[in-house]
Amino acid sequence: MWSNFSFNPVAASTGAVDYDQLWMFEVVIAVIMTVLIFLAVFVFAIKYRRRSPDEPPPKPIYGNLKLEIFWTVTPLLTMLVMFGWGAKLYYEAYTPPKDALQLYVTAKQWMWKVQYPEGQREINEVHVPTGRDVAVTLASEDVLHSFFIPAFRVKHDVVPGSFQHVWFHATKPGRYHLFCAEYCGTDHSGMIGWIDVMTPLDYENWVSGAGEGGGTMAQQGERMFEQMGCSTCHLANGTGRGPSLQNVYGHPVQLDDGRTVLADEAFIREAILYPNAKVVRGYKRDIMPNFQGQISEEGLLQLLVYIKSLSAAPQTPSPAVKPGVKTSLLSYPKAASTALMAPVARKAPQQ
Repeated sequence: MWSNFSFNPVAASTGAVDYDQLWMFEVVIAVIMTVLIFLAVFVFAIKYRRRSPDEPPPKPIYGNLKLEIFWTVTPLLTMLVMFGWGAKLYYEAYTPPKDALQLYVTAKQWMWKVQYPEGQREINEVHVPTGRDVAVTLASEDVLHSFFIPAFRVKHDVVPGSFQHVWFHATKPGRYHLFCAEYCGTDHSGMIGWIDVMTPLDYENWVSGAGEGGGTMAQQGERMFEQMGCSTCHLANGTGRGPSLQNVYGHPVQLDDGRTVLADEAFIREAILYPNAKVVRGYKRDIMPNFQGQISEEGLLQLLVYIKSLSAAPQTPSPAVKPGVKTSLLSYPKAASTALMAPVARKAPQQ
C-alpha cells in the first residue's frame, strides 16, 4: 500500500529538486520548533504548577541574558537562511535563460492553446525535449488563470492584459499533468492538459512531422502585420507615419515627453493596443488606430515574434533545437538607417 506513497509528485525537472530541498528544510525546522515549544509547555506546566493552596508563590525569575540572546538570534538566523534560499530560487525562477526554447501558451476558458515558433499548434498538449531550457510566454484571453505543472514545481498566474513568463528544464521523459490552479469559471476543473517530455531525437522527429500550420509564428505575424495595415505606416526605411520596427525590440526608445523606455514585450503590447499611451519621439499622436479588441492574444503573440525577428541577425538554427530569435522593437527615426537589412529580416528565420 505504501510502495507508491510520496509526499511530493515525481521530480521531473532541475528546479523540482531545489524546491523540494527548501521545502524539506522548512518542514524539518517547523517540526523541531513545534516539538521544542510543546515540550517546554508541558515541562513548565508540570514543574511550576501549584501543588497545594498553602504552597508559597515561586521565586521571581529575572531572566538570563545569554539564553535570551540565543533564543532570539537562532530563529532569526534560521529565518534568514530560509529567506536567502527562497530569494535565490525566486530569482532563478523568474530569470529565463537567454538561449531557451521558446513556447507561447494562451489560456482561455477552459483550455490551453499552445504555439511553437516553428508554427505548430496544439490544445491542452505541450511537447518539450529533455536536457533543454524551455521558456514559456503566457497570455490570457479572458480571466485569471494559473499555469501549474506539479512534476516541474512550476506554477505561475496568467494575468489578463499582460504577458507572463515561466521556464523549466525537464529531465525525465514522460507524460505529466498540466493544471489551471486558479478558479476560472464553471469548468475550471476541466482545464487540464499534458506535458509530453521527449528525448531530443524524438522531439526533433515530432517537430519535423507535426507540420507548420501556415508557416512559422514570425511568418504568421508578418501576414497579420500586412492584413492590419501596419506596413503602410511602419516602413522599413523609417519614412512612414510610424517608426521603423527594424532593430528596435530590446533597445531604448525615446518618447515625445522626454522619457526613455525599453522596448520590451510590455511596450510592444501597449503600443499595439493603446498607441497613444507612449508615443515615440518625432511622431504624432492619434495617427495609429487603437487595436484593443481587434487582435486576439494569439495574434499579439504572433506579432510579438515577428517584431522580434526584425531585430535578429540572419541565422539558420536547427528547427528542432533553436527556439527563436533575439529580442528587440519600436524605435525612433534615427534608428531607421539600419533598415537596409529589411529584406533579410522580413523573412522570418526558420526556428
